[in-house]
Amino acid sequence: MNKLTATFGIAALGIWGAAAAQAADDVTLQLKWVTQSQFAGYYVAQDKGFYDEEDLNVTIKPGGPDIAPAQVIAGGGADVVIDWMPSAMASREKGLELVNIAQPFKSSGMMLTCRKDAGIESPADFADKTLGVWFGGNEYPFLSWMSKLGLATDGSAGGVTVLKQGFNVDPLLQGQAACVSTMTYNEYGQIIDAGLTPEELVVFKYEDQGVATLEDGMYVLAKNLEDPEFVDRMVRFVRASMKGWKWAEEHPEDAAMIVLDNDASGAQTEEHQIRMMSEIAKLTAGSNGALDPADFERTIQSLLSGGSDPVITAHPGDAAWTHAITDKALN
Repeated sequence: MNKLTATFGIAALGIWGAAAAQAADDVTLQLKWVTQSQFAGYYVAQDKGFYDEEDLNVTIKPGGPDIAPAQVIAGGGADVVIDWMPSAMASREKGLELVNIAQPFKSSGMMLTCRKDAGIESPADFADKTLGVWFGGNEYPFLSWMSKLGLATDGSAGGVTVLKQGFNVDPLLQGQAACVSTMTYNEYGQIIDAGLTPEELVVFKYEDQGVATLEDGMYVLAKNLEDPEFVDRMVRFVRASMKGWKWAEEHPEDAAMIVLDNDASGAQTEEHQIRMMSEIAKLTAGSNGALDPADFERTIQSLLSGGSDPVITAHPGDAAWTHAITDKALN
């Protein structure tokens, strides 16, 4: 082999290598909230090379208070989004055909945390109290619960006054509300860190009240599922993501550190993220990623039970979810 031939061969090899490096399929994931252990499985899958193993180049876009996953995917800014089912189904009823393709979270982490000195011992004590509620799609489980209790949410006598809660627990700490929305893995710990003790609080888990709805599922647009290449990408994405989630469950402290490495804001702390991941692992435990149809039906019935003002007015049917992705990804 002469020098020219050798040089040509090396150059050709370089071109082939560059092409191969570019062969990975792009996937853009929009998170529901900021970078934190709530999304550890995706960051772990990226960090540990699980996406690389599936020939995927995944871009993870953090969320925030002004970012609605449904709007992002509707505008073409993401291939798949993480959203709570109440919000996703409300968007679907408005015409955005979101479909659940995987459900890493088996249990709900949502709670209402109340001060005992506000006179709260049971849900019967909510009447004529001010309750802090998250909006932006997170209010739907709360509204279903209040409807089930027969409590108006317009501030009228005998009902409850709804305080539009920011993503903090200040209304409870400052006495502006008797109760505030919290997650087992996040805001409850913030209340404790602020100085209140568990003995001074009473906590109502949505799971225990029979109104829990599915959280943190993976959603795509129905029209994209008609594209075999898109389906193939999602199969690989779900497989790698669930591998990341199960690794995170087994290594919560290491998973939290991976999340911190990806927190460009620098706002998160090691202690808080480790605590969060330990609680998140309880919510993903028991799920292999495939949506349980019974959990779907329970969530839908909760959303329909809103009396004169339900979250959704009609059952979305089986078209709102599919096992087509997880059947291929997990077998």
